[in-house]
Amino acid sequence: MSSLNKGLKKVEVALKWDPSPAGEPINDLDIIAATYSTEAPYGKPVYLVHFGSRSPDGTIILNRDSQTGQGFGMDEVMTLEFDRLAETYGRVVVGVVIQQGGGHKAFGDVPNTAVQIQERYTKLVEYDFSTVAAATAATIAEFTRDEAGEWELRETIRGFDTDPAGFAELMGQRPV
Repeated sequence: MSSLNKGLKKVEVALKWDPSPAGEPINDLDIIAATYSTEAPYGKPVYLVHFGSRSPDGTIILNRDSQTGQGFGMDEVMTLEFDRLAETYGRVVVGVVIQQGGGHKAFGDVPNTAVQIQERYTKLVEYDFSTVAAATAATIAEFTRDEAGEWELRETIRGFDTDPAGFAELMGQRPV
């Protein structure tokens, strides 16, 4: 049986934001997950899951991808099935990045931006990006496998000022 911090099985990360006003460049945010091996948990990611992709084994899937933030409720949803993830993986970092197609935008420029992480009906994290308002990308969670093989969640809010490609390189590094 999983609890708030130990033994996570299947987790959903959901992101929402408001669309940009008419005539302005669109607000396009993306959830990204980076998976790391147990041998190199702070090395280069084994694979990334983001818009238009999923993990090779189907354990991490972006179920919904919005390019505008239009609609009700959550705009993007990613499912992570830790109970099916191979033992060769020991760490997964999840982040959010803003596409910069229409000029520089930070989280503070995108209204009503919020993320929540839940397992079944239990909310584990709810965050509004206010502490990283000047950032264009942010890590929001780190999932690690303990010695017993159980997955734990650690909320880790770190802001970055970078584009999506740069964020993919930075998101899993140890904080300085």
